Order: sequence, then C-alpha cells, then structure tokens
Amino acid sequence: MPKITVRADGDYRQYVDPRRLREAALKTLAHENISGRAGLTIAVTGDDEIRALNRKYRGVDAPTDVLAFGEGAADARFAAAPGEPAYLGDVIISYPRAEAQAYSGPHPVTDELLLLVVHGVLHLVGHDHAKPDEKHKMWAAQAHVLRELGAQVKLGRR
Repeated sequence: MPKITVRADGDYRQYVDPRRLREAALKTLAHENISGRAGLTIAVTGDDEIRALNRKYRGVDAPTDVLAFGEGAADARFAAAPGEPAYLGDVIISYPRAEAQAYSGPHPVTDELLLLVVHGVLHLVGHDHAKPDEKHKMWAAQAHVLRELGAQVKLGRR
C-alpha cells in the first residue's frame, strides 16, 4: 500500500483532516493504477512559504494554491532501490489560497483541499494541463476522483 505522509504547519493543523487528504491521494493513485509500495508527502502551509517555493523553483514571485514536486520519471514504475518504496514527490498546498478559492466557489474548504491534493498527485504521476488534450484528460481524472470522494467542487478554473 502506498505510504502517504500528511503534515500541516501549526496555524493550519486544526483545519486539516489528514485522513481525508490521505484518502484523496490514495484514490487518485488507484485511479491511475498505481499501487504497491510508493510514497508521497502532502504539506499544508501558508502563503509566505508557498510563495518562497514558487519563486525559487518556478521563478514566480507570488503565492499559488498548490505545487507538486516530483521525484522521478512520470510513470507507474517509479524507480526505487530494491525493497524500498518509490517516492513520488511532494504536494504543497497553501491553506489561505484554498480558503479563498473555496469561498469564491462556493464550497467547503475541506473539499477545496481534496481538489488540490488530487490535482497535485495527478501532476506527480505525469498529468499536465498545458495543452487542451492533456487538460481534458487531467480534468476528467480530477472529476472522477472527486466524485468518488463525495466532494462538492465546481471544476474548470484550474
């Protein structure tokens, strides 16, 4: 079974349900037929932290809702040492961006967090939305997983 680590910075711990975020990641991996020994980390943080990461790694000096940092080739056979779980990467979420997007949705922040986890994990396993055909496939996968989770999120803005 994949190993999903969830952490939330102190200010946001009380608002984050690690079990639901882990469930979203697991359902996304299952949808993508990735099972077995794989791992990833989900971190929920603030705008300052995600802005610094966005600036450092993407050259964009602004906060964003979610960043995904992959660790390997984008396919289901992620390379790892024998006997070690493959590490897929990190999904970093800005709680303040999630809260603002949920408010404008309108839908619960908890559902927005699920969407951001699904979106980030899909990036880790190779999805992208730079081209219309890629975007269509990624949005369809997001919608499918979010329906399975019972999330009430209006899609289309990402």
